[in-house]
Amino acid sequence: MSTPLAQAIQTARRARGLTQPEVAEVAGVSQGAMSRYENGERTPDADVLDRLATALGVTAELLESAGKMRGAMAVDAHMRRRKTAKPTIWRQLEAKLNMLRLHTRYLFEDVSLHAEQIVPRFDPVETLPADAARLTRMQWRMPVGPVNDLTGWIEAAGCVVIEEDFDTARVDGLSQWVGDHPVVLMNLTSPTDRKRLTLAHELGHLCLHSVEVTEDMEAEANAFAAEFLMPAEMIRPQLRNLTIGRLYDLKREWGVSMQALIERAYSLKVMTATQRTTLYKRFSSLGWRTQEPISDELPQEHPRLARHIGSVLVEKGLTAGEIARIAGYAETEKVHPFQPASPRLRTV
Repeated sequence: MSTPLAQAIQTARRARGLTQPEVAEVAGVSQGAMSRYENGERTPDADVLDRLATALGVTAELLESAGKMRGAMAVDAHMRRRKTAKPTIWRQLEAKLNMLRLHTRYLFEDVSLHAEQIVPRFDPVETLPADAARLTRMQWRMPVGPVNDLTGWIEAAGCVVIEEDFDTARVDGLSQWVGDHPVVLMNLTSPTDRKRLTLAHELGHLCLHSVEVTEDMEAEANAFAAEFLMPAEMIRPQLRNLTIGRLYDLKREWGVSMQALIERAYSLKVMTATQRTTLYKRFSSLGWRTQEPISDELPQEHPRLARHIGSVLVEKGLTAGEIARIAGYAETEKVHPFQPASPRLRTV
């Protein structure tokens, strides 16, 4: 039977894209022993566990802490991805998210995070996605209209958002809960408009699917994201008689893609199926179905919470190596999400 330690070793290896023989060679153990460690058939002694942890870029204490996780160490992630995404890629990203859950939980044993808001949780059977989106905006006391600095709002609710280059455009983001704080892993290379929709989509999963599993979770997360970023009451009058020029203006105002605006107009019944098809044919002729214009003109979304935690720890007198260890990273890992921000970028 697999143990939490065995799951943590296996998950850490998959997150780094390594094979059992590769880790075994660096750690100085046999491939057979490595297999038994991951299957829970044998528990590594302290010296071997230290070598395994170093090979995996983490601390032995982090791996051992997996037994304290609420629920399983390796869990399925809510993931926004295209159907063409290769399983090898998204499974590695899922492992990375699970390791991020472990690092975050481990860090919060020593660091208290006092959020201004919370990410609310709703029963998807009793609450429609659009209603959940409206209630979330109300609870967060958000201004009506477009959402500026979406990442900031989500981080203010205690959600740790991490950006990383996924080496693929077919996966946009993943999310899961870790104790009382959710984590979101985002594709750094996504255009800003797609990144914002992904963030809102993952927020929908966190609000609606923390416990309950429904038949169409992706559609529910999409409906949540649409209402959260484009509230029907505010945007419906602006979506009538859409033209290319009008779509330019609305994209700048609302910070979402033109295609998202078209879909919103269609779902709110202010656009016919024929009008929708005509616009998409025009988009195809212009090459906009794969790459829209002016996405790079939108205010960028960048997470700040993880680096801010690192900066606060520096101000308390901790060294970079000590911060890495508190977060469960090997001191040889010079780059990690909680690495302190550069002093040149520190705000006062």
